[in-house]
Amino acid sequence: MQYICDAPGSKTWFRIETEGEAALESDVMGHVVEKHFRQAWEAATSTYRSSSSSFVEQNIGLKAHVQRVMPLFLTLRSAEGAALVTAMLPPARRYDPAFRIILVGPENRDPYPEHAEAIRKLGEHFGLTLERARCYPYAGMAPSRK
Repeated sequence: MQYICDAPGSKTWFRIETEGEAALESDVMGHVVEKHFRQAWEAATSTYRSSSSSFVEQNIGLKAHVQRVMPLFLTLRSAEGAALVTAMLPPARRYDPAFRIILVGPENRDPYPEHAEAIRKLGEHFGLTLERARCYPYAGMAPSRK
C-alpha cells in the first residue's frame, strides 16, 4: 500500500496497489472491492501499448500506465491498522463527471457519520468534493454486497 495522507483522529489514507491488497480489503471490510479492482486492472492493462519492440522490455511501462489510467482504490486505516473506509476515486486524481466516486464502510455501510472529517481530508488532498449524496451508493437504501 502507498501512503496518501493523514486524516484527523490518527487515521491514514493509503492507496491499494495490488490485487492481494484488494482481496485483503474485501475480506476485512465484508464487501467486493477486490472484484472492482480486478476489473479495473484488466481494463487498464488491455489499453497498454508498449513503446519497445524488445520482448524483455515490453512491460517496463505497464505499471505506470495502469496507475495512470485506472481508478484510485483507497483504504482509511486507524492508528492500529484497522480498515475503516474503502474509496474509489477517478483516474488521474481529478474530477470526471462520468465517473462514479464510491465511499463505503464495513459491509457497505455508510462511512460518513463516523468518518466525515477523514473523507473531507481525502477530498481536500485530491481537490475533490466528496459529498455523501454523490459518493455513498446506498444512500436511502439498505446496503448489499454488490
